[in-house]
Amino acid sequence: MKKEALCGLLAAAALALPAQAARTVPVQVDGTRLAGSSYLEDGVTYTPLRYLLDAMGGWTVSWDSQAQAAVAVSGKTRIAADPAENTVTVNGRSYSAQVTVRNGRTYVPLRMVSEALGGSAAWDPWMSGAAVTSAGAEHDAADLYWLSRIISAESCGESMEGQIAVGNVVLNRVASREFPDTVPGVIFDKVDGVQFEPVSNGTVYKTPTAQSVEAARRVLAGEQVIGKALYFYAPALSQGTWINANRTYYKTIGCHRFYL
Repeated sequence: MKKEALCGLLAAAALALPAQAARTVPVQVDGTRLAGSSYLEDGVTYTPLRYLLDAMGGWTVSWDSQAQAAVAVSGKTRIAADPAENTVTVNGRSYSAQVTVRNGRTYVPLRMVSEALGGSAAWDPWMSGAAVTSAGAEHDAADLYWLSRIISAESCGESMEGQIAVGNVVLNRVASREFPDTVPGVIFDKVDGVQFEPVSNGTVYKTPTAQSVEAARRVLAGEQVIGKALYFYAPALSQGTWINANRTYYKTIGCHRFYL
């Protein structure tokens, strides 16, 4: 009897626990951060429909005062987000989803809308937010986001060739058995200590330059200038003692020396 009573009390306590409080989180689409605020609540990320679709491009978004719903149109695709019915309708197919209006913005579940439009959404633990790859995007959103940032942080003052070389090293590591097999995994790898100084000093989180974004796109598209190099360092900033003693020198581009 005591055991049953205890189980009953525990169950009641669990039911009485409050829902996870909402908190603001960043969202990026195809490598670019959304301007507006999004929030995470009970494991679901909600974002303003207009900001999400503006980032994807090619959408017209408006408020239908008669239907009391947000409506978006792109070509033959139509979306209606109804806060009264808590539904999102895409080309006539309705999805049950929490839709809220805050400060004049209509918020929708990020993953559900992204996937309904043929894209994908994933949680990015290094950004502590969500990354959306839209349908037809040339590159994975997280790969472009972080590759452009590490290139910018490591070599924003370098030529395009020098920036592409830094990006090449990251992708060479992704392909190597010695390192993690994802772009963010390589950048934030700490198995043998922090691999990239910008991760330690925080500059990897800064907005990248336009040239660095272009360099990242070209690297992800397959442009290669540094062979199979896995390491680099700037002699003006570091002695590179371990690299010089253990790796084979390959080439110098700008202020960086690259090693196999």
